Amino acid sequence: MQNNFKLFFKYVSLNMLGMLGISFYILADTLFIAQALGPTGIAALNLSIPAFGIIHGFGLMLGLGGATRYKILLSQNKLDEAKRVYSQTFLFAVGMGILFMMIGLFGASPMARALGADAETFEMTAVYLRTILTFAPFFVLNNMLLAFVRNDGDPSLAMYGMVIGSVLNVVLDYIFIFPMQLGMFGASLATSVSPIVSLIILSIHFFTPGNQLKLSFQKIEGWLIRDVTYLGASAFINELSASVVMFSFNTIIFNLEGNNGLAAYGIIANISFVVLSLFAGIAQGAQPLLSESYGQKDLKGMKHVLVLSLLTTLVLSLSVYGGTAAFTEEIISVFNSENSAHIARMATSGLLIYFIGFVFAGMNTILTSYFGATDQPNRALLFSLLRGGLLIIPLAIVLSYFFGMNGVWSSYVLTEALIVMVIAFIINPNKRMKRKK
Repeated sequence: MQNNFKLFFKYVSLNMLGMLGISFYILADTLFIAQALGPTGIAALNLSIPAFGIIHGFGLMLGLGGATRYKILLSQNKLDEAKRVYSQTFLFAVGMGILFMMIGLFGASPMARALGADAETFEMTAVYLRTILTFAPFFVLNNMLLAFVRNDGDPSLAMYGMVIGSVLNVVLDYIFIFPMQLGMFGASLATSVSPIVSLIILSIHFFTPGNQLKLSFQKIEGWLIRDVTYLGASAFINELSASVVMFSFNTIIFNLEGNNGLAAYGIIANISFVVLSLFAGIAQGAQPLLSESYGQKDLKGMKHVLVLSLLTTLVLSLSVYGGTAAFTEEIISVFNSENSAHIARMATSGLLIYFIGFVFAGMNTILTSYFGATDQPNRALLFSLLRGGLLIIPLAIVLSYFFGMNGVWSSYVLTEALIVMVIAFIINPNKRMKRKK
């Protein structure tokens, strides 16, 4: 038990630190854009995030799905099969990254219009999308390889890759946006450099004695890719759903409050991204331990990791809410470069209402990841879909009609709370393991 706790602390703390690094550069991106380009820049960034979420989610799907199957096979001493999973996943990731790149090169402008950019935000939105999509192969491969390196027993290197890439991104962000005056292109270019640096660092793993990731060029096997994508689909659905929800919120909020409303939501969405990334860090850090325990049919170990993960998210969510409530005005002033009283009022109520949902969202993130890590993709998919639009969008439409912006914020809290209750009602690890014996 003591050894499990040490491993949990090692994997989760390293992964949280890495995710904090990624969140830091996203937050820095937002701050620099807010200072240089004002509310219009924030609105354009907010409109672009859904497309970025799809690329990010696709890489996570391949990484977490492939690495989960890889870890389960390793724990069962099926090394050759595990190596095949890695090679197939890597090659498929390359192909899909190139497809995204082609979309960026030839379809960024139509995509910007489809995402809701108006005359004021169109140019910046299209520039951001074109740059991010052009570098999509690196984003997809980086997310995939991070998961495999972590599951191959090197969480420290995965953390270094995330943190160093993120720090360099922040430095380049500042240089490109301010001294070089590259505006939105500079922000998107700096973001696109981060996965390249991370990949260079991750490549060190291939020269270490413990490396078991051996790439071999082979024909893509449809059944294996289906298995990997299905097992990791909840991660993609989470990201895709977040993009769908953000697009829906953007539409609702724009109709209610215009670009000022989008700027207020941009503040909340970007801070939320940091917190949700930390939850994801806990879930992704716990995944190798859960998958290994599952492969060895160690029910006690699975329960221990699950309980530790839930307790960690609860402490984190309560701490975040307490800090937000204490420093609401200071947080908003950092983003509100034009000191708009109207934006400040909307953001204040948004932070205090929306962030209540973190208590439930953290638990849902852990539980959904638990299902995926223990080879229960059906449940993982179901709850990801419930979180990502099936409940929240109808609730947002209805509540915003009656309560305006406060209704939009409340829909997030209500959705996450309802899903926690549903998961708590059906989850039964003991029954699951008995069926597998």
